[in-house]
Amino acid sequence: MSILERDQQYVWHPYTQMKTAPLPIPIVRGEGAWLYDENGRAYLDAVSSWWVNIHGHAHPFLAERVNAQFHTLEHIIFAGFTHPPAVELAEQLVQVLPDNQARIFYSDNGSTAVEIGIKMAVQYFYNQGQARPKIIAFENGFHGETFGAMAASSPFAFNRAWQDMLFQVERIPVPLAGQEAESLAALDKILATEEVAAFLFEPLIQGAGGMVMYSPEALDALIEKCREAGVLCIADEVMTGFGRTGRLFASDYLKNPPDIMCMSKGLTGGSLPLAVTSCTQAIYDEFWSDDKMKAFYHGHSYTANPLGCAAALASLELMLGKERQQDIPRIQARHETFMQKIAGHPALSDIRCRGTIIAFEFISPAATGYFNQLRDQLYNFFLDRGLLLRPLGNVIYIMPPYCITDEELQLLYDAIEAAMAWHHNQLQSLIAKSEADS
Repeated sequence: MSILERDQQYVWHPYTQMKTAPLPIPIVRGEGAWLYDENGRAYLDAVSSWWVNIHGHAHPFLAERVNAQFHTLEHIIFAGFTHPPAVELAEQLVQVLPDNQARIFYSDNGSTAVEIGIKMAVQYFYNQGQARPKIIAFENGFHGETFGAMAASSPFAFNRAWQDMLFQVERIPVPLAGQEAESLAALDKILATEEVAAFLFEPLIQGAGGMVMYSPEALDALIEKCREAGVLCIADEVMTGFGRTGRLFASDYLKNPPDIMCMSKGLTGGSLPLAVTSCTQAIYDEFWSDDKMKAFYHGHSYTANPLGCAAALASLELMLGKERQQDIPRIQARHETFMQKIAGHPALSDIRCRGTIIAFEFISPAATGYFNQLRDQLYNFFLDRGLLLRPLGNVIYIMPPYCITDEELQLLYDAIEAAMAWHHNQLQSLIAKSEADS
């Protein structure tokens, strides 16, 4: 049996209607920014395989470090034990995170990192004898798939089956340019209840919601309001962390750093599952007690897995190295130049860019959103050209591995322009048909 036949007999894929979806593409190896299928066809991975791969596929330095760790210690329970890679990674992360971050709690994926952040914030007040049941989050936000992370996310259509089981979250508008006052006013109204534990946000860029971007100044103003009200602030840096916004963390743009930060995806360079939730010393101190019931009772079998920690240490070393620190501004400059070139194109309603992420919002005659029919058309348009670009509804974005070359970026830009021309022709045909029908 072929890989595809075996896959179809036994495997259930994520975000996929298995009955109607096209057959998956069997990828057998990767190198740099490229993936190769069983027939040798190459695909340029322009979305870093769901935003995790920051150094390129099959990176030899990561492989060498993980292999060495495997021959030393592959795993150990992290309750009552510790090990060098976990301690070293915690030390190094605290050095590069915003100055107020002091403690590292390990888990294994982005949703869980957020779940932990929410639980930390609620118990922080519970340990002080305060009942603060409310969480504030942005409209249009996405924070993951576990129940707490789903509750904090906007009610996306694909979460409808569980909506009645999720706790209530207070939502405020995203402070887009020109809408900052509206967002602040909504926050003020909720803070006045004095029942809020935390404000959870994707800093500067909302990922799955369509690469929606807003300013550090607008977020700083919201965080300042929360500080005045004694409300904790949680930055979901699962997507934005490790250089995506042009700085190591999106929170590095802020004057008011968050109290809790959630990280995963690029943490290990896309090689192994690992996540981190960091917090301030003040938060940690509320759990430090002779009372065992004030401990943080959360954990996973693979908490602080040594292989994952070794991969993260290697990835961080690459991330802070000279080559990566040159790659990020290079990609950003290329994106900005391309954005200027296509500004005002009639196929697009908006173009936005921050750091290594650039997003193109295609004009859609249908309602926008995750299930926009344009999504599949654009996905196949690029896939036919050997480019992995996974649209968010009518939004195409590029979020490449940092090793991508200028020539590979140009392949993407040329394809984007071809897609814009194709889509503009489609729109013109629709207009002509409408006029003829009337």
